Amino acid sequence: MKLVRYGAPGREKPGIIGDDGKIRDLSRLVKDIDGAMLASGGLAKIRKANLKRMKPVSGKPRLGPCLGSVRNFIAIGLNYSDHAAEAGMPIPKEPIIFNKAITCICGPNDDTITPRESTKLDYEVELGIVIGKRARYLARDKAKDAIAGYFLSNDVSERAFQIERSGGQWDKGKGCETFGPIGPWFVTKDEVGDPQNLNMWLDVNGEKRQRGNTKTMIFGAEHLVWYCSQFFVMEPGDIIITGTPPGVALGMKPAPVFLKPGDVVTLGIEKLGEQKQKIVAPK
Repeated sequence: MKLVRYGAPGREKPGIIGDDGKIRDLSRLVKDIDGAMLASGGLAKIRKANLKRMKPVSGKPRLGPCLGSVRNFIAIGLNYSDHAAEAGMPIPKEPIIFNKAITCICGPNDDTITPRESTKLDYEVELGIVIGKRARYLARDKAKDAIAGYFLSNDVSERAFQIERSGGQWDKGKGCETFGPIGPWFVTKDEVGDPQNLNMWLDVNGEKRQRGNTKTMIFGAEHLVWYCSQFFVMEPGDIIITGTPPGVALGMKPAPVFLKPGDVVTLGIEKLGEQKQKIVAPK
């Protein structure tokens, strides 16, 4: 299933994408596409619905974040072997974990607001994981059971904040307003199949920047869920984004070309849809 949230910011409705590519409203079945829905067995309820009896939503409504009421936005750094080589950094022995502020979450096609004092705005196409059940000290062979599905994310980053003004951690360069577009869809794991063989791409103003495949992840999706559960409890509706392939602005030779107002970023992952963001001036 491809689940969506559509409508104005803060007033999104739950929906599902039909075989014709159009949205069907799920408001009569579930209140939202969120952790509470997952915890209460909402996916099973949606699976039983007869989509053919539902009328498509008219027009082209805005797509909101594919998960609502996210409480924990976990991110993994330096998790692609080819990206580590690009950055000239050793392959981590264990996953690098940080958090993005939940207030950075936005729709997949919403504008990216340049932060005040920003000088090095960057992009990162990433595979996202949706946690479907409580994950606490999971056994390795139980990690897959805790995954509800996957989504596309752009881990928007301000490198000067992240590196030069880090204070020893990355969060301030990762959690600015609009730095967390997620969606367009939350795709259930049965429809994705193997998450470790998905092509991914990102362009800026139509120019190729990132090309990769999730098979070069150092730590795969299931390993990351298991690993994170050894350090903190994850609840239904929590999300993890899992690192990026090479091609980020920071790694460009001979010099980085960072994002600026007016640029348009487009990105996608096989089976998980596409995003498009316009970079706008600070507000």
